[in-house]
Amino acid sequence: MMSDTHIVLAHGNGGRYMRELIDAVFACHLGNPYLDTRADAVSVPMPAKQIVITTDSFTVRPLEFPGGDIGSLAVHGTVNDLAVCGARPLYLTLNVLLEEGLELAQLDRIIASLGHAARQAGTAVVAGDTKVVPRGEGGGIYLGSTGVGIRPDDVRLGMRYIRPGDALLVSGPVGDHGVAVMLAREQFGLTGEVCSDSASVLPLTERLLNLPGLRFMRDPTRGGLATVAHESCQGARLALTLNQAAIPVRETVASVCEMLGYDPLYLACEGRVVAAVAADEASAALAAWRALPEGRQAAVIGEFVDGLPQVVLRTPLGGERLLEELEDDPLPRIC
Repeated sequence: MMSDTHIVLAHGNGGRYMRELIDAVFACHLGNPYLDTRADAVSVPMPAKQIVITTDSFTVRPLEFPGGDIGSLAVHGTVNDLAVCGARPLYLTLNVLLEEGLELAQLDRIIASLGHAARQAGTAVVAGDTKVVPRGEGGGIYLGSTGVGIRPDDVRLGMRYIRPGDALLVSGPVGDHGVAVMLAREQFGLTGEVCSDSASVLPLTERLLNLPGLRFMRDPTRGGLATVAHESCQGARLALTLNQAAIPVRETVASVCEMLGYDPLYLACEGRVVAAVAADEASAALAAWRALPEGRQAAVIGEFVDGLPQVVLRTPLGGERLLEELEDDPLPRIC
């Protein structure tokens, strides 16, 4: 039984302290039939379909924020990358980098949250590794995760499938995660009730997979909606016109951004999907999303047209301006 209250370097030395940490925290919250904390590798069953693999890392500060924490964020970020590729997530691996001095109670909360998020997403953490670095050489916790999923053989998604006239949709308000993390840092003397949108997008992506006109899906994380817009029009070699008035942004998010000089279109989301759909199926896609609690505020926000690969933002007053690509990092370490 562990009696320590904070992480020490011995928790990463491969001995008794490390074993107790793994058993008391990681195996406790992540246990499943495939997880063997004493093995170097694990075998898992795989259905005979396309295998999809992704990997990501997470360094958010603070470690816990309204609507989530680095643990649930690691799960959502990984399973969402699989989901927008048309895959169903099955397995995760977890690499944990702990800083000496981290409070064990906080670590326990975060891993419990991670395990809960994994189970909700229908996935299992089946392998992992833990390391400890000296005090001052880390951010409390860094997490790295690899996700494995399966995809039906007939699913074909990608920017290259986008055609002139296709519609661009977003599943809900943008900028929530970026603003929630920013307010949690208390760097600007502001408070608010904005919560991160961190969540699995699998229910949203699965609703669109039966549409023959579905071209492309992406979760707008770092760089936000604006970055996905630029990447999609460049990948399709088409222009993209966005209707600013149609893009859902919460009033509180818009207010914070206005006060601090941020643009919500560039702020990260962690539970939204951007999708390109054939024009004649845009209404069906919108209805499918709005039938879900996660997609009640979904909207058609743009159209791909012939032209140079650039993003044109049509303002509520009827004017137009080019939406520039992101260059500076407006909010470091938000995912």
